[in-house]
Amino acid sequence: MPLTIGKLAKQIDVTIEAARYYQRIGLLAEPEKTDYGYRDHPSDAVTKIRFIKRAQQAGFTLKEITTLLALNGSHCADVRKLAEQKCQQIEEQIKVLMALRQVLEILGDSCQQSASSLLAYDFFQILRLPRKGLTCHLVYVSKEAPVAHNCFKQPPAN
Repeated sequence: MPLTIGKLAKQIDVTIEAARYYQRIGLLAEPEKTDYGYRDHPSDAVTKIRFIKRAQQAGFTLKEITTLLALNGSHCADVRKLAEQKCQQIEEQIKVLMALRQVLEILGDSCQQSASSLLAYDFFQILRLPRKGLTCHLVYVSKEAPVAHNCFKQPPAN
């Protein structure tokens, strides 16, 4: 019984469109049609799509996954380098998320203390601020404007 794209997608819990997209970008080979008009995918297609999904969950882009698949586990040093780079990117994302959490906690606390409409404006301004290379610090200014922000190209000197 042929492993059609529908059966393949259902077995791995991806959409047919996702499986076809992987074929279009070269992550998954598109098999020839059988005599019955079906495309019979090899059994390793299941393993390959599972790898793609797990790599995406680990934060790899499809372009990076293409590189990983091309390495095929045979170039351990290259795989290690890609993994280390991804770990560094994740560490940076964690820092950004922790800073965002701190901003949200401070704004949430400020919202409980003041019903100022200026605070809502500050909230949206602060969420737009963090950009690559900037460090932002929140400061309580006054009861009327409880949160302000200062951004620096480098962390301020203590």
